[in-house]
Amino acid sequence: MKFNSMMITLTALCLAACGGGGGSDSPPPPGSGPSDSQRAEAARATAASAVNACAAVVPLYWEIGNRSALLASGSISTASGTAYNAASEMQIASATKWLFGAYVAEYRGGTLSAADVKFLNFRSGYSSFSICLPGQTVDECLARADNGAYTAATDGSFLYNGGHMQKLAGLVGLGALDNASLASEMRRLLGTDIGLTFSRPQLAGGAVSTAADYARFLRRLLDGRLRLGGMLGTQPVCTNPTTCASALGTPVPLTESWHYSLGHWVENDPALGDGAFSSPGAFGFYPWIDATRNWYGILAREGAAGTGIDSVNCGRLIRKAWVSASPQ
Repeated sequence: MKFNSMMITLTALCLAACGGGGGSDSPPPPGSGPSDSQRAEAARATAASAVNACAAVVPLYWEIGNRSALLASGSISTASGTAYNAASEMQIASATKWLFGAYVAEYRGGTLSAADVKFLNFRSGYSSFSICLPGQTVDECLARADNGAYTAATDGSFLYNGGHMQKLAGLVGLGALDNASLASEMRRLLGTDIGLTFSRPQLAGGAVSTAADYARFLRRLLDGRLRLGGMLGTQPVCTNPTTCASALGTPVPLTESWHYSLGHWVENDPALGDGAFSSPGAFGFYPWIDATRNWYGILAREGAAGTGIDSVNCGRLIRKAWVSASPQ
C-alpha cells in the first residue's frame, strides 16, 4: 500500500484539547518515573505479544530512544526465522514525507511561506498524483500524465496526495534531480550520516532507508539540529471527511480523526490519540515522536501494500507500554 492513498479529520481546536500541539522539550528529571529498564521490559513484552495488535505485523523490528541515543530495541521474527533489524533496508513509503518536510524547513531557513504550508499540509490543489517511474527526474515525474495537474476545486481543502510535495520539490529547485542526486541533496541538508536512497524520485513516498538511519533523523528533530523539530504539530489541519467539511480524503481509517501538520501527522484522535507526531508508510514503516518530544520510536517492517495502519496499531501500543512501563 501507499499510505499515500488512505483517509481522515477534526478541527484545529481539538489539537490543543487533545494535546497534539507540543509538550515539554526537556526529558523528565531522574527518579521522577519508571526506569528505562522498566519501560524497555514493558515495550518488549508488548511487541512480542501473541494476543495484541503486534501479532499481526510480525516480523518486525522496533526501537525507542531519546535525543541522544537508542534506549531499547527488539526484533520479533516469524516461526520460519524471517526477521528485520536496525540495518534492514526497506521501502519507507510515506515516511518519506517527514524527511521532505524537514528538508523544506531547512531550505527555507525555518521560515515557511503561506504557499509552502499549503503544499506541506496537502491543501495546494495539486491532488492528481499517481506515481513516478524509476528513471525519471523530479520534474519529469511531475509532467507524467496528470501528476502535475492543479485542481481549483481542491485548493484549500485537505486531500492526501503526493502531488503537493512533487510540485513543491520543483519549486525549491529539485526538479532536475534523479534518484541518486535527489538522495544526495536531501542528505546534504538533513545529515550526511543518514543513509538514504530513492527507488523513484517521489518526495511523498519514494525513499529507501533503515531504522537506524531514520532514527538519526528523528534524533535531529528532537535535539533541534533540524528546524522542523521546533515546528512539530504546527499549522495543523483536520483530515477526516466525515467530520470536517474542509477535508476531502485521508489514508487514516474514518473511525479516527487526526490532524496533519508539515509533512507529518498529529495522532490526536479524541478517543484513541496520544498526540504523537508520525509519518506511517504504506508497507508498515512507522516512525514517531511522542507528544512530549522526549522520545522517538520506530516500528520497521515491509509488509503488503495497505498494511501501514496495522503498524500504527502495534506501534502505539509499544509507545504506551514505554511511557507507562506497563505491557499492553
